Amino acid sequence: MKLTLSNQRNITRFIRKISFIGIVLLMIFVLVASNEINHHQVAITAQPLQKCFNNDSLHCIDSSKNITSEPFIPDPKLNAQQRFLSAIAKKLPTIPQLGTYEYTLLRSYGAVFINPDMKIKLPQKDIFANEQETQEFQATLTMGHIDGTNDCFLQKPAADALNKARTQQQIPLKSGYGSGDCTRTFNTNLKFWNKYANNQVLAKVQQGKETKILGLVAPPGTSQHLFGLAIDLRVGSKEQRKALNQNGWFQTVENDVPHWTYVGLSEENLRLFGLKKQAIRGINYWMTPL
Repeated sequence: MKLTLSNQRNITRFIRKISFIGIVLLMIFVLVASNEINHHQVAITAQPLQKCFNNDSLHCIDSSKNITSEPFIPDPKLNAQQRFLSAIAKKLPTIPQLGTYEYTLLRSYGAVFINPDMKIKLPQKDIFANEQETQEFQATLTMGHIDGTNDCFLQKPAADALNKARTQQQIPLKSGYGSGDCTRTFNTNLKFWNKYANNQVLAKVQQGKETKILGLVAPPGTSQHLFGLAIDLRVGSKEQRKALNQNGWFQTVENDVPHWTYVGLSEENLRLFGLKKQAIRGINYWMTPL
């Protein structure tokens, strides 16, 4: 059977589409395997590919421009809470509902989830159930060493930023040396909790009846230290705070004075991402708008 010129053109067009889609899918697989893009970007990329397959025009190859490593920036027209939630939605697949234990934790510790650095990894939820879950997440992290310490490690972007701040000012760890100030295990988090609280207090926190304890110690499996994005420091001067702030480190947990969180933003951009500044006993905390 002879093919008409029109049929030949249709076959050629179809083959070109299939080849293009195959190449792009291979590129996505390679990038995901090398951690260069995350699952949100894959979802964004897959949509134009489907449109491309259903489109008769080969101009759909321009959809490859949707593959981007640009950090997310909230819409400034939204209110503070909306900007915050839109930012953390890029990190958390499910936003906890108002009144739940998870929401209470997000309100107290959720500032860490606005970090726009594509090299930062965050868990898919704000509570680890046990040591195994914690270790499985921590095994996926790329860690960096804090200069001048024995065994203090943080996620590499956080470690690099802290090391830079410490070249500008002398900023000691709270304990002066220990890994307990840096990335912690689930069991270390539990040990700190048992030092200051107990199961009865935990039950009250889970029921929403107690929140002050969250500024002293994090419940088991909920500490920002588990993410490799928090550290306890001894900071007493404006110069030290300025050096930390200039490198993306801020105090984000109300009344937890030594606790610093790596959010990876300049102070000017914290409000854009919905955080609100509150001065408590001479210290400026940047807290969630929840």
